[in-house]
Amino acid sequence: MTTHRDQGTLMSTLNGRAHRLALTLFLLIVLAHWAEHIAQAIQIWGLGWPRPKARGVLGVPFPWLIKQEWLHYGYALVMLVGLIALRPGFVGRARTWWTVALVIQVWHHFEHLLLLIQALTHNNLMGKPVPTSVLQLFLPRVELHLFYNAVVFLPMVVAMFLHLRPSRLEFNAMSCSCLAVARA
Repeated sequence: MTTHRDQGTLMSTLNGRAHRLALTLFLLIVLAHWAEHIAQAIQIWGLGWPRPKARGVLGVPFPWLIKQEWLHYGYALVMLVGLIALRPGFVGRARTWWTVALVIQVWHHFEHLLLLIQALTHNNLMGKPVPTSVLQLFLPRVELHLFYNAVVFLPMVVAMFLHLRPSRLEFNAMSCSCLAVARA
């Protein structure tokens, strides 16, 4: 039986010799997205901007951009693909936490798919004036997305922390480029 580590595929490269680089690039994308949400939160609660004017970093110079559901869906898809693609490189406790982030992101992705479908079909959930996700029926969109990003990001951070500090058994099961960091 062959595993991802035995095959000369993109998955074996991502979860083998390029795992550390792939994780770093993925983390940079996640942090850039976090910066957008934090900037928007500061604009609303720190600077007192009205919500429609609080568009994060990119939305201020490009206001049309923030209103595009495909942009939000695209990020949710990138997150989902990244969590799936990088998961085989994790073992033990780190893999469990990475899987928690993945499961939550599956729901988050569904919510963004629902928003995108509404935007494309002009049929909004429950007759709302704008595309609305399921949990947005209970929480405002800004707060909901801060929550979603936090509950996906926190288990990712725990997973990466544990991945770089494996137990002896986990260390012996690892076969990725993160081994050099874990060994140090």
